[in-house]
Amino acid sequence: MTSGDFTTRYASHKAHEHQVGPIQEFLKQIVYGGNDGIVTTFAIVAGFAGAGAEGAAQIGGIAVLLFGLANLFADATAMGLGEFLSSRSEHDVYRATRARELHEIHTNPDFESAEMVEILSDRGVAEEDARAMTDIMLRNPEFMADMMMTYEVEMADPSGDSPALKGLATFLAFILFGAIPISPYFILEPVQSTFYLSVAATALALAMLGSIRWRVTSETWLRCVGETMLVGGICALVAYLVGVLVA
Repeated sequence: MTSGDFTTRYASHKAHEHQVGPIQEFLKQIVYGGNDGIVTTFAIVAGFAGAGAEGAAQIGGIAVLLFGLANLFADATAMGLGEFLSSRSEHDVYRATRARELHEIHTNPDFESAEMVEILSDRGVAEEDARAMTDIMLRNPEFMADMMMTYEVEMADPSGDSPALKGLATFLAFILFGAIPISPYFILEPVQSTFYLSVAATALALAMLGSIRWRVTSETWLRCVGETMLVGGICALVAYLVGVLVA
């Protein structure tokens, strides 16, 4: 095998090894956005239902939909923009902190070397090897700054993330999952049986969200679905009880 063939095959292997699907890449945004969307819209329905046996019927199905959709889109926009700003801030903090570390490496190499030797020693590297590795890193300050960010500051490099895409993923997950709890009110009268269908739809939406977690993680299906339904169910129960208490 020639060196060119080896390089090509190695690059292909690394690209395949680190390939991440869109669901796995934005899992955090999908889970957070989806769960909050489900709870937000179900809270509207549960609040009216908790206010009395005819809670939703008293204000009419159109009002339930208006309240639900208004909250759905308003909160989805707020969460999407919040995720965008949060991600942008994370990028800014990382760059500023890394620049400070790089400056310290150039202006105070002895102190930074002692820190790196200590970091490596704490991770089981022999002191002699740690000093040798640190000497090499001092000749490569960019790499040493990356090591400091990872092992001293404990901040992951967010440069591969897109704040705009993370915000969009949060917004879409909020909308798609949040529409499920109020979907029965699009086609049925706002009676008690419709509320029961909304409860079932909410449980189904939470189960779907948990299944997405299961598909992209190594955890068991029962744990992923169970945790998602438990957390979402607690939030939904709180909304219902608030409706009962203020009735």
